[in-house]
Amino acid sequence: MPAPYHLSRLIPLLLGATFAHTAIADGDWPAYGNDPGGMRFSPLTQIDRSNVANLKPAWTFHVGDILDGKNDTPRSGLETTPIMVDGTLYLTTPINRVIALDPETGKQRWAYDPKLDLHADYGDGLINRGVATWLDASGDTTQACHRRIYEATLDARLIALDAATGQPCADFGQHGQINLANVPGFRHGEYHMTSPPAVVDGVVIVGSAINDNNRTDMPAGVVRGFDARSGALRWSWDPIATHPAGSGASTWQSGAANAWSIMAVDEARGLVFVPTGSASPDYYGGHRPGDNHWANAVVALHASTGKLAWGFQLVHHDLWDYDTASPPLLTTLKRDGRDVPVVVQGNKTGYLYVLDRTTGKPFFPVEERAVPQSDVPGELTSPTQPIPTTLPALSPTSLNVADFWGPTEADRESCRKAMHGRSVSSVFTPPSLQGGAAVPGNVGGMNWSGYAFDPQRNLLVVNTSFLPFELRLIERTDYDTHVHQDDPGEYAGQHGTPYAMYRHALLSSSHLPCGPGRWGELVGVDLATSRIRWRVPLGSFQDFAPKIKNMPVGALSLGGPIVTAGGLAFIAGTIDPYLRAFDLDNGKELWKARLPASGHATPMSYSWKGRQYVVIAAGGSAKITEEAQGDAIVAYALPDNATP
Repeated sequence: MPAPYHLSRLIPLLLGATFAHTAIADGDWPAYGNDPGGMRFSPLTQIDRSNVANLKPAWTFHVGDILDGKNDTPRSGLETTPIMVDGTLYLTTPINRVIALDPETGKQRWAYDPKLDLHADYGDGLINRGVATWLDASGDTTQACHRRIYEATLDARLIALDAATGQPCADFGQHGQINLANVPGFRHGEYHMTSPPAVVDGVVIVGSAINDNNRTDMPAGVVRGFDARSGALRWSWDPIATHPAGSGASTWQSGAANAWSIMAVDEARGLVFVPTGSASPDYYGGHRPGDNHWANAVVALHASTGKLAWGFQLVHHDLWDYDTASPPLLTTLKRDGRDVPVVVQGNKTGYLYVLDRTTGKPFFPVEERAVPQSDVPGELTSPTQPIPTTLPALSPTSLNVADFWGPTEADRESCRKAMHGRSVSSVFTPPSLQGGAAVPGNVGGMNWSGYAFDPQRNLLVVNTSFLPFELRLIERTDYDTHVHQDDPGEYAGQHGTPYAMYRHALLSSSHLPCGPGRWGELVGVDLATSRIRWRVPLGSFQDFAPKIKNMPVGALSLGGPIVTAGGLAFIAGTIDPYLRAFDLDNGKELWKARLPASGHATPMSYSWKGRQYVVIAAGGSAKITEEAQGDAIVAYALPDNATP
């Protein structure tokens, strides 16, 4: 068993790993990923492998905001990860209300309602993943807004609140908020925010979420930095502002490449690490020739100016919706006896990249490898893609019809039919008019769930999904005749291109995945050796089809892990509604508790008055309509008589 962790030993390690200016108080969880670099590591040890089976609900809070997708509103999902600072928990609801809770009882202290427009076309549904905070060290500690809470809303506002009262900070923007609609191509609803801002050196940094596949000229995916006190715009950076030689405004048509996921911060270097998505539209790139830098990348920006320090593109000329959805994670690894600061970045492809944080160069080798080329008229596929050579893919990167699973032959035949005559599809098989499968699919692989890192074990804990999608392009002239209201799949116009698109999860007639199991895993990756230390199934589809026997193990998961110094990984995320705890040494499941609804969020852990808590939002998904909805924030702790 590894030696026990002590906070006094951990702080210097963390300082070298990710930050230098922000001191995390013992027991706090002050950012989405706890530390600014997003390791999601808690130094708390009260809950450990010997007693985790004794966890019980300590309190439950109901946020109250559930919308079922009827009455001309999107459906809601609960994806918030609370933060804990100064003895208060702060969280968001699906409709952007911000709520402060007592950490001991879960009782509400205050709530702020920004009066969100509930009827706009938010492509992600009604969701929000949390808030950020900033302490104004130059101000009087007794003044309002000495500590601020920041939220970016679905209707494109950045709001600053007094952490003590929930009142808007009057000196920030206009009455405590900034209108974020001033971007090229803005359209209400399709341009929105779902993730918390990043804050570094007095600058609040926001990205955006943008609806998929409507048009070529979607809103610009600009990343912006605002003064944390006044709200004044400091800078703006567009990932695809620079077009390749010979591609002027008359030929180049694209937008998006937006940063919709969580950012990471290196305060010592004054850098913010930004994961970017695909340029629009996702599945045809004839009007956006070239690699489309810096779409589908992780980039390091100088937080004070927005200037590019470096960038690394994970997918060239994306044709598969392979966003860099996972948040960057900052830590330190050893090489030749010296500490090397790195950034860990996963992708929906299932590939994991580790880069030198100072230069952006690969820490573990990556090589450009030839990939299949498109036969779609007008498409300009990248000839190669960057593939890690020592870190193995964390999810399958190919699919063969001979391996299809189904409870009956009729199920397997329905799966084969969805491949449109193809026998094999792989991770970079381009979309076609014939049709085929996207593998591992636009859900991933690794999605916004991300990962957590244990710095003593050098262990990265990652949840992955394997849910390939049926995918095909449709000639523009045939588009109207292919749209059927009773078809379960998704059609999108991709207007401005010659082709519309169709995609649908590759499911059999029994409505279960066609791919061979495992359909979802939790994976422990040793970053000291670039090897997989363990991998175990995560979740189950059994609740969806209780009569089917011998079903493959694992399930789709959206919502990531945290790790603790007690030797544990905690994760919910799966479509079966459980919060689970795993042994970091071997991946063994040690405990699980059934939640009121699926926990499509990342948990957090804090300590208050000598008691450690693990908290998860359990409200179901805005996108998975088969799931029950809920509104619960559930805190688990050891019973009072079991607390050391």
